This record gives sequence, C-alpha cells and structure tokens, in this order.
Amino acid sequence: MTSITSLDKQYVAGTYGRFPVELVSGSGSIARDSSGKEYIDMGTGIGVTCMGYSDPEWVKAVTDQLSKLQHTSNLYYTEPCAALAKVMCERTGMAKVFFSNSGAEANECAIKVARKYSAETKGADCYTIVTLRNSFHGRTLTTLAATGQDHFHQLFTPLTPGFVHVSAEDMEELSRVVEETKVAGIMLECVQGEGGVIALSPEYIKAVAQLAKDKDIPLIIDEVQTGNGRTGALYAFMNYGIHPDIVSTAKGLGGGLPIGATMMSAKVQNVLGPGDQGSTYGGNPVSCSGALNVLNRLDQDFLEGVRQRSQYVFEALQGAKGIKSVTGMGLMIGIETEKAAKDVVNACMERGVLCLTAKTKVRLLPALNIPMELLAKAVDVIKAVCAEED
Repeated sequence: MTSITSLDKQYVAGTYGRFPVELVSGSGSIARDSSGKEYIDMGTGIGVTCMGYSDPEWVKAVTDQLSKLQHTSNLYYTEPCAALAKVMCERTGMAKVFFSNSGAEANECAIKVARKYSAETKGADCYTIVTLRNSFHGRTLTTLAATGQDHFHQLFTPLTPGFVHVSAEDMEELSRVVEETKVAGIMLECVQGEGGVIALSPEYIKAVAQLAKDKDIPLIIDEVQTGNGRTGALYAFMNYGIHPDIVSTAKGLGGGLPIGATMMSAKVQNVLGPGDQGSTYGGNPVSCSGALNVLNRLDQDFLEGVRQRSQYVFEALQGAKGIKSVTGMGLMIGIETEKAAKDVVNACMERGVLCLTAKTKVRLLPALNIPMELLAKAVDVIKAVCAEED
C-alpha cells in the first residue's frame, strides 16, 4: 500500500517542511499516527483545534448543520451566519462582521475598510497602513506587504504598495510617521505570534490606541492567532482595556473548520456597501455552526481555566534548566531554549509531545481545555528535553 507520505510528496506542492508523522485520528488533546503512536498535541494545528480533536459538542453542532444545509451563496440569509455575527458583536462591542475563510482574508478586509474609511474622510491619497516590524499578517501579496519581516518579502516583489513598518514599543517613531505620512490605519498584534510570541506592553498598546483616536486613524487589531480565548480573554485587546475600530480573527474561531471574520466598530460599520467586498464561502453555515459552538462555550469560567493553565505552564518552565525565558500570554507561549528550538521539538515528538516553533523559540498552543494531567505530562517532557546534556 502506498504511504500517505509518499503520496503527499508525489502530488502535493512542496511548500511545507512537514514532520515525519502521518496523523490519522485524534480525541481531545491526543493525536494518533498511522503506526498507532499517541501524542499530546501542544500545537492544535497552529491554534485552530482549540477544543481538541473530535470534541463531542462541536462535532454535534457541525454534523447537525451538515444534515440541513452545507452551503448556500451570500445571496441568501442563513441562521448560523446571522447568529454568529450577533454573538461576536454582542460580546465585543463591535457593530458589524464580514465573514471570510482565513486570517489573511480577514486582514485583507480590515485593510480595505481602513483605506475606504480614510479615503472618504481624508481623501484618496490617504492610504498608508502602518504595521510593526516583526509582525505577521498573512501570505497574500497584500498581507505579506503588511508583514514586517523582510524574509517573507524576498521572493514575491513587487508587493502591494502603501505599507510602512515601525518598531514596537517606540511611540516616537510611530508618532513621527503619523505626522509625516497620510496614514489610513494602524495595524498590530497584541502578541506577535510568528515573530516569537512577544506580548506588547500595556503602556504601548494604550498609547497607540490614544494616538489613533486623536488622529481619527482606524486602529486594526489582528486577532487571527490571539483571538477566541487563546490569551485568557475572549480577544487579546480586552486584556489591554482598549476598543479597536477593526478586529480580524480566524484560526481557533471555527474549532477546526476554515473561517475568518472582520469585526467593525460603529465608526466604520457602514464603510462597506453592496459589491465592495465578497467571499463565496464566507459565512458558510457549517463553519459558522462550529464557530458558534466554540464562542458559546468561552464563558468566564472557561477563560479562567485558560488563565490557570497558563499560570501553571509559566511557573513550571520559567527558570527551568535549559530554558532561558518564557514569553507570551494565556496559552500562547514561547520558550527560548539553550538548545536549538527545532532540536527540542524533534526530541519532544519522539517522546510523544507535539510542539511548534516561532523563530528561535519553541511555541506552545495547546487546546484551551487540555486536561491538567496531560498538560503537566507534556510540560515534564519539555523540561526533561531542555535539561538534557547534548
């Protein structure tokens, strides 16, 4: 029989550096490969399967909808789409939602809203979007241009024009750009995920929000990875006491199905009119049903559980042998190790724990409801691997 690996190598575009593991099934925070080996999953598909694998409540919500209506175009109304938009707006204080299929698409929409708002209020030459160095906003040509990491740009120039990158935590630089450039939007992640799991300071985030308000510049918060309970709040911006104009999200929102969302505040809720934006699969009733199940379970008790798990991991790893530092927020955690991160990840995989990397760090994005005993077991494996002499 031809293996999954050989089929993949023959027919799938070689864009991923895959691990030598063929995953075939899973339940909760346990994944199983084609040989029957079990792994504690500390990556959740890069923060997507936030309730774990084959979660019974989520499966029921999705399959119930599958038996009714798997898709219809956006020429018609569907209950899951409207119900999800209502929940998202009510729980965030936002006013309208546009649904798409991915984080990059959600960010594209956010950029379009900011540019259209600014063109209408300040003129067509006000189109520059300011983002942060070390940021990551997606892999389309426009979201690559928004991404403040040069190595993502090298193969695909010319990129979409109209983006300026500034250093995080440097208000002087940001203020200077705002004074010298016609800025249509400021876009940032509260925790830079792909950039190394670095949480921005409350002082900086609040100062950016105040500057954006004073200058009537739409503030976009990219919650693709940080959203939907990942940081211990429903959305990461809530940890900072600010209220953005535009919020993008994806990944964990669908619990394992593709969905992106761009939330708009009252200020920009009517910027997009008929024909200004669209998505064939956006608002798909099955994906929306999965997302509704996820959001309806992310109540304060659940989020307190996320914060407790986070505290356990930080306390267990900080100062441990072979570990230089632990960064992040909630269950979005970066570990700077004395060994190369890829070597730590490979050794953990051999011992039945799946981890990720982010730049030079080991990255953890476990299921938000991972049982404490599995979390403790995984942390023990990570500590043991980091402590071992080469």
